[in-house]
Amino acid sequence: MDLLKIAENNTPKEPKNYSFFYKFLSLLSVVRGYNIAVIVLAQYLASIFIFAPEKSLKTILLDLDLYFIVLATICVVASGYIINNFYDADKDLINRPQKTKIDSIVTQKTKLTIYFILNFLGFGFGFLVSWKAAVFFAIYIFLIWFYSHKLRSYPLVKLFSAATLSLLPFFAIFVYYKNFSTIIFTHASFLFFVLLIRELIKDLESIKGDIVSDYVTIPIKYGEYFTKMLITLITFFTLPPIYFLMKYPEIGYMRYYFYFSILLLLIFEIFLWRSKNKKDYLILHTLLKILIIAGVFSLALIDASVIIKRIM
Repeated sequence: MDLLKIAENNTPKEPKNYSFFYKFLSLLSVVRGYNIAVIVLAQYLASIFIFAPEKSLKTILLDLDLYFIVLATICVVASGYIINNFYDADKDLINRPQKTKIDSIVTQKTKLTIYFILNFLGFGFGFLVSWKAAVFFAIYIFLIWFYSHKLRSYPLVKLFSAATLSLLPFFAIFVYYKNFSTIIFTHASFLFFVLLIRELIKDLESIKGDIVSDYVTIPIKYGEYFTKMLITLITFFTLPPIYFLMKYPEIGYMRYYFYFSILLLLIFEIFLWRSKNKKDYLILHTLLKILIIAGVFSLALIDASVIIKRIM
């Protein structure tokens, strides 16, 4: 079954009655279910190997409060993707025409209804943990809306706020476990720089739609050459965190991930300066996705024996 073909003729003027299956797949596309799955996996792996290494695997997996925090994160992040989809509708029609056709199976009215429901659930799950968690997720919900509605109009503010919002799900776990070690802040700084690079690549990738939609980004305001220089500078900023992390014996076999990161970022930089069109920037975006996803799975390499010991 080809969902794209099903969505091909979907327009606001001639709404069609699609089955629940197609609407569900469309909604998964809108909320980027694959991204949410990676975030959930990252939250649990970070809890096991970084935030609470002294706790048993069973204790973490059966921790009801952690479960509610993860559920709250799923709801709030999904609602964030929905509101971004709502505000990006015009430019996505140009930048991502195929995805837009799939997303349009679910009407804007339905998306907004689900948006409010998810925000309510996110706040509720946070409240089940504590009133402080509820306040955190309420602020998170507001910041996502404020970013989509206002902050994206200011290129530099958009860059840093988007990367910061991407880190907040891990900040929730960080506060929950109250683990304020240096290694965690160093990990966070590395990830923050990678997320900044990803946001800039996404801006380069979507220049055409942004111009047509009168949407100001760093590449549009300062040019592609300046953007590439900025990306190169931020890439160099990833090296100090890598250097300091590799000095910690606690990272175990994860050091091989950082060797891989240096090599991949070097390849990334070479290809960056040869990139001239959307197809090239899509390849660069894919390289960054590989780097981020590999980083999530490499958390299990921090202590290769920890899983067996904790299961036992």
